[in-house]
Amino acid sequence: MRNLLFTLIVRPIVFIVLGLNIRHYERLQKSGPLVLIANHNSHLDTLVLMSLFKGKHFHHVRPVAAGDYFLKNKVLKWFSTEVMNIIPIERKMTRDFKGMFQPIIDELQNGGIIILYPEGSRGEPEQLSKYKSGIYYLMRECQNVPIQPVFMHGLGKALPKDSFILVPFFVDIFIGETFKFIDDRKVFMDEVTNRLNTLRDEGDFKEW
Repeated sequence: MRNLLFTLIVRPIVFIVLGLNIRHYERLQKSGPLVLIANHNSHLDTLVLMSLFKGKHFHHVRPVAAGDYFLKNKVLKWFSTEVMNIIPIERKMTRDFKGMFQPIIDELQNGGIIILYPEGSRGEPEQLSKYKSGIYYLMRECQNVPIQPVFMHGLGKALPKDSFILVPFFVDIFIGETFKFIDDRKVFMDEVTNRLNTLRDEGDFKEW
């Protein structure tokens, strides 16, 4: 049912209504294990990223999402678990990073394709927030898994934070080359920032 819903409803909206323009699609690693990281401005972000994968690879795609938000009522819980197939995590301070990320690690060990937002939560439309170091602590537990950066422009205007009205807007998706974990938190976070900023700058967007 999940694949059917995406085929009949989600992908037509993403590729036709939004006018999606994908740059460097040939770079996309279509099989797992893979951690796909991206900027985050809209609820549409995850649907767009999931739509990049098709067929047997689509079944392995699982977004990481805040359980306290996406499981807060029956309707949202059904959509989040049955359609999106999220991996829910708790947004609270802990020193047990391995325990917190264990469901993600287990999925990667089974060839999963994980969608993760280093900003942590949705920012203001077409603005970047500071990347949080959770990505470092996750990748420290699965150091050989490739990381693929993706930068999205336009979704913050198509369906911005706190809005429920979809506005057709031309959307650009820039896919970067994969890279690996670096066992130094500052150096690794700088690398994450540089990879995403390079993709952003490729589009030469004046408002950023």
